[in-house]
Amino acid sequence: MSCIFCDILDGKRGAHILYEDESHVSFLDKYPIDVGHSLVIPKEHHERITDMTAQNVGNLFSIVPKIAKAILEATGADAFSTGQNNGRAAKQIIPHVHIHIIPRYNSKGTIWTKREISNDDELKELCKKIRSVLI
Repeated sequence: MSCIFCDILDGKRGAHILYEDESHVSFLDKYPIDVGHSLVIPKEHHERITDMTAQNVGNLFSIVPKIAKAILEATGADAFSTGQNNGRAAKQIIPHVHIHIIPRYNSKGTIWTKREISNDDELKELCKKIRSVLI
């Protein structure tokens, strides 16, 4: 089975990369729940966190505060939600472990299901803005 996230890691698909180290990558969600919605993934393919070692799960989650802080600063969001689904019944769409960081805005409320398709230029500019805060 082909994995979209592995294709991104292999350079077969494009993504707006926010952060990368030797074991992890963070990029903007192509179908965001709100502006700045991003994902953090391990480079090693695992379908569920139960397939990972506890240390690797901890390492993955340890990156979230750094990415979330940059997203909040770059977008002006008031807060953020995190999400991590395991398995189809849990609504995991891509079978590769990933953590959602979803910025939240007081003016918009908290919506979990609405997705908007951003155009590539909007994502490119937002990615540049968030990366400038991370550096």
